[in-house]
Amino acid sequence: MAPCGASATFLNYVTFPVVFFLVQRNNIEQLSLACLETVRVRGIWRNKKTAMTKSGGAIRINEKGISMRTSGKTILGRNAKSTIVGLSAILLSTTAAPAFAQEAESSNGITISGNAAVTSDYRFRGLSFSDGDIAIQGGIDVAHESGFYIGTWGSSIEDSPTYGHTELDVYGGWSGEVMSGLTLDVGLLYYIYPNGEGGIAGPSDYFEPYASVSGSLGPVEITSGIAYAWSQDSLGNSDNVYIYTGASAGIPNTPITVNANIGLNEGSLGNPAGVFGVNDYVDWMLGVDVAITDNLTASLAYTDTDAPSINNFTDSAIVFTLGVSF
Repeated sequence: MAPCGASATFLNYVTFPVVFFLVQRNNIEQLSLACLETVRVRGIWRNKKTAMTKSGGAIRINEKGISMRTSGKTILGRNAKSTIVGLSAILLSTTAAPAFAQEAESSNGITISGNAAVTSDYRFRGLSFSDGDIAIQGGIDVAHESGFYIGTWGSSIEDSPTYGHTELDVYGGWSGEVMSGLTLDVGLLYYIYPNGEGGIAGPSDYFEPYASVSGSLGPVEITSGIAYAWSQDSLGNSDNVYIYTGASAGIPNTPITVNANIGLNEGSLGNPAGVFGVNDYVDWMLGVDVAITDNLTASLAYTDTDAPSINNFTDSAIVFTLGVSF
């Protein structure tokens, strides 16, 4: 293995610019304070601790997410959260964590990859976490040739006392081929809001295990997965499940990849509009990725949900993302 000092120096070198942009993003984006809106956006509106507490109200892999960010982002073979986890792909399930990663493999079988992106709207499972505004995102993954991996991914979000202005996802798992042409990805993702103050909705951090299988059908790569969050305080003491299927295919002799995704969110995060008696909604996405260079990718995606339309939250949107790997 590489010396600990060298590894630490490399990680610090890669991590610093990502953390710097996340911390300073308020100065860059000039986000406005919108506590109640953010509480609603995160889906706590429905589950908010009031005199009448009901499960199935409103929240957030992919994988952000990721993009599964556990949601809809594809990183090192797993579905992470964002814009999913992963430009267009992040918007799908949206894990959790992004799809633009330049890998640097060492002689000890460890691969380190990093990514950064700016997106016109941070959408996760069809919902906007940036109130329709620009978001800055970035992440780092460390994977071993055995299939085990750990990573972190962050994004700016709409500022509020409950969630603060930053989302940080930390995850780990295993990804590998379990049979010819079939890849399994399983892991645990932790959604963290490091500068949130709790607020009227209570705690905001929560855990979400995820699993997905992927394979190819002709020129089309298909991924189906599930993310399950058990009952936690931040989810109104109720559980939540997200099931999704995504497909992608490259257009021959072009730098263009077409992506599509559909997902069902049911449980404590399944009522973003706060409609009484509702605890699920469906989201879908159709997008294209264009490889400008080996390290630079542009993405354009249309995303929507069947939830009641709320401007800059559950409504349909066309999202542009520019991502770079390093």
